[in-house]
Amino acid sequence: MLDRVHPWGRPVRMQAAPRITAQLAHERWQFEAYFRLRRQIFVSEQSLFLESDRDELDMRATPIVAQGEIAGMPDSVVGVVRIYPEGNDTWFGGRLGVAAAYRRVGAVGTALITEAVATAHAWGCKRFLATVQAANARYFERHHFRCLETLELLSRPHFLMQADLTRYSPRLSSVWRAKAS
Repeated sequence: MLDRVHPWGRPVRMQAAPRITAQLAHERWQFEAYFRLRRQIFVSEQSLFLESDRDELDMRATPIVAQGEIAGMPDSVVGVVRIYPEGNDTWFGGRLGVAAAYRRVGAVGTALITEAVATAHAWGCKRFLATVQAANARYFERHHFRCLETLELLSRPHFLMQADLTRYSPRLSSVWRAKAS
């Protein structure tokens, strides 16, 4: 006998979008989803902050979103990261997070890191740094980052890591290219 709630006999698992793209956030819904996902990850899940993870860097940071696409159309924001300059030629990436349902997909973090480093590189970055939670350091090493020093931030171990810019060609985001041309 079929169950009305679960007609296939068990709960249906949400399927991840078949295509992931990353780009600079430029539409209102992307900015709203960007901050909502950051709050979900850094406040609700990880308890790194009490009410909000927003800070003064958000005023000058460039938000980047990873989106799941279905049939070539953006479906939802599934990952976030921000980049910002610190001095003349040094840029930082931070607050990288991936929605829980997409953490095993693998493509989301890669898309975000690539978009962040390549965009900053195109904007004149000569040194790209990120503060990375210790649990994620190995993932960043696989993406051509090396550890410079250990840090304690928000009462948790972090690493200051530097990207190998020779592994990231300088290019502008597809959204940026569309606006510039």
